[in-house]
Amino acid sequence: MTATTLTQRPMGHALSAILMIAERDVTKMRRDRLRLAVNLMFPIVLMVGLGNLLAPTVGRVSGLDTVTLAFTGVLAATMFQSAAAGMISLVEDREQDFARELFVAPVSRLVLMSGKVMGETLVALSEGVCIVVAGLLFGVAIGVNQAVVLVAPCIACALAGASFGLVTVAALPSQRSAMQVFQFLIVPQYLLSGVVVPLHGVSGWLNVLGWGMPMRYGVELTRAAFYAGQPAYHQVVSLSPGGDLAIMASLSAVFVLGGGLLWARMERDR
Repeated sequence: MTATTLTQRPMGHALSAILMIAERDVTKMRRDRLRLAVNLMFPIVLMVGLGNLLAPTVGRVSGLDTVTLAFTGVLAATMFQSAAAGMISLVEDREQDFARELFVAPVSRLVLMSGKVMGETLVALSEGVCIVVAGLLFGVAIGVNQAVVLVAPCIACALAGASFGLVTVAALPSQRSAMQVFQFLIVPQYLLSGVVVPLHGVSGWLNVLGWGMPMRYGVELTRAAFYAGQPAYHQVVSLSPGGDLAIMASLSAVFVLGGGLLWARMERDR
């Protein structure tokens, strides 16, 4: 048996484990249609409701279509929040001792966490497709090229959200506490990430808080992709797409590593 074969077997085993865990999360989402419906109601109402309410003020001053502006922010925020919220099921698995069964499997904890992140990313992307369809139905002009270009930012937002959710719930003792803490951390991000209106001109401590929100970089990246080549680009984007992507990748790596270590420690201490 060659060295190449020995190397390929562990890699193939790890990949199979990642895919199996991811498939479990996707299957759970398909069976829980109520969760999918509830997850879609809020972003659609936010996109259409606030988008139209802001048209006489923000739209008149900036010249931008506020429903389209809200669509890009809501799409990014939905990817981030959905993937992050899905990680709460890790606490449920812990309470039901399913997590302990996973950790005795002959694969590393990093592989297990990666499978969970991948699964919630796929769930978020399926919701993203629904958001795009809703945008089209409510008059958002989305070209084929724009739809294709939006795929990469959506994946980045979902991965960042899942990793953020992992590090958030990793050290929490129960599903109830995880849900309470999660809401406390997510709601400010909707307010300070420019989801509906870009945060241009904000100064002082609000500006500092805004740049401290992980969701903001996903919103910026998504708007950069959607408005690329348009006159409104510099009205809705502050950083370069490369800068946004680099920050999101760095944060995701730190969150996955830190979350995995915290989770493993919690399991050892049980």
